[in-house]
Amino acid sequence: MNRKKIVAGNWKMNLNYAEAMALADAVKESVTDDQQTHIILAPPFIYLHELVERVQPHTVVAIAAQNCADKNAGPYTGEVAASMLASVGVDYVIIGHSERRSYFREENPVLAEKINRSVENSLVPIFCCGETDESRKSGKHFDIVSQQLEACLFHLDKSRIRECVIAYEPVWAIGTGVNATALQVEEMHRCIRKTISEKYGVEVSGNISILYGGSVTPQNAAGLFSVPDVDGALVGGASLKAGDFISIINAMEKVATQ
Repeated sequence: MNRKKIVAGNWKMNLNYAEAMALADAVKESVTDDQQTHIILAPPFIYLHELVERVQPHTVVAIAAQNCADKNAGPYTGEVAASMLASVGVDYVIIGHSERRSYFREENPVLAEKINRSVENSLVPIFCCGETDESRKSGKHFDIVSQQLEACLFHLDKSRIRECVIAYEPVWAIGTGVNATALQVEEMHRCIRKTISEKYGVEVSGNISILYGGSVTPQNAAGLFSVPDVDGALVGGASLKAGDFISIINAMEKVATQ
């Protein structure tokens, strides 16, 4: 299987202009185009265009939006269309992050439309899925994640689904300082790949990158990346500090080149 190894940084609603540019420059200067690990930076919308220009011509560094609208265009004040993101050179878009689901009440039907708008405009969706603490304690965590995949992605055909990236982010581990154990991550990533395989076959599921997200740090990254079926990370807080983010990238690169 030839799955991409990816470390993505979700900056969320953080960093002023000078801080954002300095962070992007530090990451850019730390990577080489012959490395195996692909880097994705997901800044706030306002910085997207400049960061696309700034990271060029690196072939292993790409820019992602943190969200996109579920509509193509129209009277939707404050929204940003997938076509607009594509027009300024954005390559990826995060869809379904638990913060969008929770704070902005985004449910599966809306997320499915956002996936559609993304792939129609040749953006690669980074689709986030994950269970709450309550769902895990009740033993429903595998069912919840499988249902999220089925509701938001399984209307896509094989050619489209294989271009997606999946990010497993247990809600109880995001921004809490508590990351899932290696066993919990392994079980869920195996479940995700099995769910995809049952719909699309082993060849498709075996080539989709599945990332882990949830309190990833330089201290736990190597252990997480050594887990079977983990192809990288979607990093939150640690992606805001150049040294920490670069350390996580280096941990992935070490595993990727073994």
